[in-house]
Amino acid sequence: MSELVTVGQRMKRFDAPQKLTGVERFTGDLRFPGQLFARPVGSAFAHARILEVDKSAALAVPGVVDVLTAEDLPIERIDGVAPTKSPLATGEVLWAGQFVAIVVAESDAAALDGANAVVVDYEELAVIATLDDGLDFGSSPVRSSGGTVDNAEAGMHNADAATKSEEEHEVLPPNVSGSLHFHRGDVCAGFAEADQIVDLTFRSLTVHQGYIETQACLVNVDPLGRLDVYTSTQAAFYCRNRVAETLGYPVHQINIHPMPVGGGFGGKFVLIEPIVAAVAVATKRAVLFQYTRMEDFLSGNPAPDCRIQLKVGAKRDGTLTALQSRVEFDSGAFAGSPMQIGSILMGGYYRVENLDIRGYEILTHKAAAGAYRAPGAQQGTYAIESVMDELARKLDLDPLEFRLQNCVVEGDPRPNGNAWPRIGLKETLEALRAHPRWQNRDVARLNGRGVGIAIGGWPGGIEPATAVCRLDSDGTLSVSLGSVDLNGTNTTFAQIAAESLGMSADKIRVTSGTTDTAPFAGGTGGSKITYTVGPAVQKAAADARAQILAIAAQQLEAAVEDLELLDGSVHVKGVPSSSITLKQIAQMSMSFGAKYEPVFGRGSTAITVSSPGFAAHLAEVEVDDATGETVVLNYVAVQDVGFAINPALVEGQIHGGVVQGLGWALYEGLAFDDDGQLLTASLMDYALPKANIVPEIEVVLVEVPSEHGAYGSKGIGEPPAIPGPATIANAIRDAVGARVTDLPMRPEIVMNAMPDFIAH
Repeated sequence: MSELVTVGQRMKRFDAPQKLTGVERFTGDLRFPGQLFARPVGSAFAHARILEVDKSAALAVPGVVDVLTAEDLPIERIDGVAPTKSPLATGEVLWAGQFVAIVVAESDAAALDGANAVVVDYEELAVIATLDDGLDFGSSPVRSSGGTVDNAEAGMHNADAATKSEEEHEVLPPNVSGSLHFHRGDVCAGFAEADQIVDLTFRSLTVHQGYIETQACLVNVDPLGRLDVYTSTQAAFYCRNRVAETLGYPVHQINIHPMPVGGGFGGKFVLIEPIVAAVAVATKRAVLFQYTRMEDFLSGNPAPDCRIQLKVGAKRDGTLTALQSRVEFDSGAFAGSPMQIGSILMGGYYRVENLDIRGYEILTHKAAAGAYRAPGAQQGTYAIESVMDELARKLDLDPLEFRLQNCVVEGDPRPNGNAWPRIGLKETLEALRAHPRWQNRDVARLNGRGVGIAIGGWPGGIEPATAVCRLDSDGTLSVSLGSVDLNGTNTTFAQIAAESLGMSADKIRVTSGTTDTAPFAGGTGGSKITYTVGPAVQKAAADARAQILAIAAQQLEAAVEDLELLDGSVHVKGVPSSSITLKQIAQMSMSFGAKYEPVFGRGSTAITVSSPGFAAHLAEVEVDDATGETVVLNYVAVQDVGFAINPALVEGQIHGGVVQGLGWALYEGLAFDDDGQLLTASLMDYALPKANIVPEIEVVLVEVPSEHGAYGSKGIGEPPAIPGPATIANAIRDAVGARVTDLPMRPEIVMNAMPDFIAH
């Protein structure tokens, strides 16, 4: 692509100055006349029936305007049941910290005082706190009311979410809300052929997305009853639909203003917006509700904990013969988890003729499970990549060559029967094989260090999108989108438009509008926004370019094919003096009495084929054999990015993903006691990776172009967050012989896994 000028170049994010200087306004910074502040009353129990809510003392607190329960709010109920995954309880609390009431007041301090004054009378009920509790046939149901599975967010993240596994009539415990069964071949025969078999069970704790800005939403009611929803959301149009459904409003009465997002990582599609909207309608005033950090830990929507038993067999020559697994995901108090995609990826990275995967989604008394960057992929990848590493050791094979021998390529089937499209897994492994850190791994081992590798992949999301490109009166161009600029994508879109229009990207203004004004786009998540919206921008810019050239052709009395658009002017090729500026064209099409139609380019996409992204990581670690503490010294992240439209932004995404992988691997996990009480409800207890423990991260970009993405680009956000836990686990195994199967791999976990001769 040597002829390209703007795309493929490093460029600073357009939103960087306001964020770096602190002038950016987030949802929590907004203020409206007469605005109220909301604070929740959280349940002290993980499961209880609400008998009475005494509001009297709270209503006596100066500044408190009202105390509202679910029954006081204008919430649409279907068969008496409120919308699923609501953080506000309806008659029955389903996790410790679930909201029983919302106090609204003139100030946040008054609302907090009011919340502390509310007295709730409960009847304690049996608690389902663990996967084993939920799998018990004799356990009582997690909730007395019904509920439905909501896979909308999963569908926005990946193309495999709508896949249906084979229907079976398996008798399941009352708290198993969903199951799957993928199978092909004969696993018994496959294991009989195997020369070596590895059978391990893996566990991962619940992990919070760890964003800086907590959940925040402000809703204002205008004089005609329309709602303006200002929110930190990743999905404006989906958020509008959910608010409208909850209130029973038509969507045109809801206008979502997507605010700058202070970190989302899958946790900010929709959570509190419908409830805040209901409170605003009930009080007829603007209402701001922003979680405290503790509320976010208690009533956010984190990645679920899970347990995976995985058994894989292989012949002496490295050929895989069979894969069998049981996957269990804790979905919290409501159905819906990434069990399916985690299972598909776990069984889909490598070719194996005989496969049997059973998955179970289990209800417990915890907050509902949500999406976390590459939902389900970390857990499934941790299992398969640990087992593959152990198999390579048993077979005395090079772990990288073993992976190359068995890795899937285009056309190979996934567990759900769908074939992999064009992918770059093999190319990433080959690039890692050539890297000096892998070539010189024996030197690291001589220094007492361990070197581990792992792969990770993501199918990618698909969702229709539209973009418009308008020529403005000063000769610049504006691109209007409905996608949320979560991670610098608007800068990328400016580069795409600029490439088509032959101008500098800083002459392109890209805006993410409200749902009243913006063209449709799906949620920003699942590594799909550049892939789906990018081509729409490319088409819109090309359409605008064609309109510009048509006007210029008439003015310059030249054929369109004899014109070129460069640096804000249209020139006749070979005749530099014959030209017209974009500003002049704008005046000819936007002024009183102008004879040309305004330039307004349109572009839409409805891509139906996903473009998966793959990564191969390497970690070099030191493990203190006296304490089990693991230090990651060096890290290499190789990733197929299709085409890096802005290499600086791509590398930044990969750095962030690697650091989140470190958190999964060594630090992060929400812990609960037997009564369902959260023990890690603050940043004093929940450990996030800090800058001083992040190693040197070297990024290697591989470009296997996508067939459908703009200039061959594909989604790059999910893959770098996937291989980390397995990579570090394999490096620990290499360093001290400890096969760790629990996440996070804290020092005591590593010590318990060490062979006796090292530990003692």
